[in-house]
Amino acid sequence: MKYATTCSVPLTLPPPLDIAPLHRNRFRNSPTRNMQTISHYLSLIRFSHTLFALPFALLSYVMAHFAEPPVSFRGLDLVGILLCMVFARSAAMGFNRFADRKIDAENPRTANRHLPSGILSPRHVLLFVTFCSVGFVASTLLFLPNSIPLFASVPVLLFLFGYSYCKRWTVAAHFWLGAALMLAPLAAWIVVRPAPLFYPLTDLLPPLLLGLAVFFWTAGFDLIYAAQDADIDKKQNLHSIPGRYGIATAFRLSAVCHVQAVLLWGMIPFFYAPFGVLYGIGVGVVAIILVAEHYIVMPRPHRPVDLQRINVAFFQLNVLVSLGLMGVGIVDIVKG
Repeated sequence: MKYATTCSVPLTLPPPLDIAPLHRNRFRNSPTRNMQTISHYLSLIRFSHTLFALPFALLSYVMAHFAEPPVSFRGLDLVGILLCMVFARSAAMGFNRFADRKIDAENPRTANRHLPSGILSPRHVLLFVTFCSVGFVASTLLFLPNSIPLFASVPVLLFLFGYSYCKRWTVAAHFWLGAALMLAPLAAWIVVRPAPLFYPLTDLLPPLLLGLAVFFWTAGFDLIYAAQDADIDKKQNLHSIPGRYGIATAFRLSAVCHVQAVLLWGMIPFFYAPFGVLYGIGVGVVAIILVAEHYIVMPRPHRPVDLQRINVAFFQLNVLVSLGLMGVGIVDIVKG
């Protein structure tokens, strides 16, 4: 202390040690950070939206076992269907976010998504898409010796990826999405009941009617959802029916699609004997739900389009449709 008070050279203390980098490195791979990363990817692909197509795949899976002649259950088939649905949808949604990252950045509604906002990098999202794509193809091996899913896996992925670009050149993007979800019940049926190259049409009628109903149902609710971006679609020169022909026209076409879906769901019992009264009641309830959906979102002179109402109609009511019809259908089949 004496030296410090008499020396003419002032004492300087070393700068405080910055432990922030050490702290970050220590917790870089912590469980909390890993859970946050998983959460980002689940949010990126809207994992909850798997509930649109998965219930119809599971319903078709059960239907296939009880068709004539009955087929015994095989656990690997169910596991394979679940894995294929999750991997295929995750790959398609991740690729959609990657393909649309610049478009999303210019849209106020989507500018805070993971890629435009920088939460996730394009490179990491592509790695995620690659991982899910490989997982999808690998999952089809669970269906062997039925090799149809394996040979169809890559074409299916390419078709799913194609949706991300079709809105750049055609207004049929809504129906492309419907066709993508339509594949789920058809694929689940073929997993259980593989056949020669050419299926007899009568054998495929139940899953085909179910798939067509899903096609129109999906296109119908996507027309409603797309109304949120009608103005920005015109500004960005993207092709959508709400952007090209107006929201009112899109909603009318959506109603026509949903009428078609209900009619197709209602036709299935005529070609699939295990469905009875309970399933018919379920279709009636679904029709009521879809009417409520259109009542909620339909613009009126005194009330413009409400984006919050569209979100309720898009997710909550349509998940109720898919889960409800699956539950009623499976109960009706099993109770025999």
